[in-house]
Amino acid sequence: MNTVIAFILMFGLLVFVHEFGHYYVAKKTGMLVREFAIGFGPKVFSTVKNETLYTIRLLPMGGYVRVAGEDPEIIDIKPGQHIGLTFNDAGEVDQIIVNNKAKHPDALVIEVERIDLDHHLFIEGYEIDEETKYSFRVHEKADFIMDEKATQIAPYNRQFASKTVGQRGLQLFAGPLMNFVLTVVIFLILANIQGVPVDDVRIGSVVENSPAEEAGFKADDTIIEIEGQSIGEWDEFQEIVQANPEEPLEMMVLRDNQQIPLEVTPASIETPEQNIGQVGVTLALEKSFIRSIPYSLEETYRWSTLILTNLGKLVTGQFSIDMLSGPVGIYDATDQVVKTGFLNFLTWTAVLSVNLGIINLVPLPALDGGRLIFVGLEAIRGKPIDPQKEGVVHFVGFALLMLLMIVVTWNDIQRLFL
Repeated sequence: MNTVIAFILMFGLLVFVHEFGHYYVAKKTGMLVREFAIGFGPKVFSTVKNETLYTIRLLPMGGYVRVAGEDPEIIDIKPGQHIGLTFNDAGEVDQIIVNNKAKHPDALVIEVERIDLDHHLFIEGYEIDEETKYSFRVHEKADFIMDEKATQIAPYNRQFASKTVGQRGLQLFAGPLMNFVLTVVIFLILANIQGVPVDDVRIGSVVENSPAEEAGFKADDTIIEIEGQSIGEWDEFQEIVQANPEEPLEMMVLRDNQQIPLEVTPASIETPEQNIGQVGVTLALEKSFIRSIPYSLEETYRWSTLILTNLGKLVTGQFSIDMLSGPVGIYDATDQVVKTGFLNFLTWTAVLSVNLGIINLVPLPALDGGRLIFVGLEAIRGKPIDPQKEGVVHFVGFALLMLLMIVVTWNDIQRLFL
């Protein structure tokens, strides 16, 4: 049960932060946000507030912010169509009844001659069996009523396409950006809870029954030499130890201002690429709010670099698609991490957040990165790509991504149960 709760909270946080980035910029630039969704598929919960439908959906495979104009509008009124109209106190149309007009006896039913709900916001037409033509002003927040469900109209100035290239690019980039911001914040929290690594090679703890304990290492020892070579950074220490599995190493440690020689033989640890040495010590940490700020940025950069490197290996074929994990694999990994403690769970959440940010910036159709490519091309060409062609590209891209998700999920299931 702890894993289920942890996974739901983690998934919800990562998706919420990502989609909030898109949502916030859309709202600030005047776009009409039709829906803010966590998950896909059937609705589990929904509520409407300030023009936007907020939903939680059944399948934990992502989320989305649906902005007016990104997809073709669902309702399209044509000349000759019969519609019902209701009016506000200012005499403007506030409801356009598309069907079931008999359920709205107070509505004025007209046959449409001309209609513009994008720019000038008017409807012209005739009452049924009458010859007098009427012209009505439409309120900018009027609703379509279809099957007794209200959908707010989207004048062009509220649509995605009406905004500048910069505004649209920022709206698309804001989602991944918020994932990077979340990663920095989590590492900042971790740094202030458990401390940041010290600048020298000072030992924080020694693992029981490890080569380091057998060799006589103690907490707060500072390693200053290995095989007569001076060292001052933890990375140097790790590199030498990992490169010498089962090989004795002479080390000099500083303990209570005295230099003490110790010999340790790193244990051999098997990894997918090669065996590496390990002695069983951790780096000392210290509490420092000032140092925690650059540390959180450095950790975010380090994990970003590692993820980009592995992504490059996937593209070049050095990594197999079988090594990818979907929601099932992430749930299983979360189960293992939760058992090791809350701080490790926070670290895992930070890593997944930066991973989500990077993956969404990959220039593939349907992803934020792919859509940014089209915005960039528009900036270069000075005119937008044909919306229908762009829509086809994104549809095909989305279908391929869903296919990839199915394959990855099947691989996760096989690893767990077969």
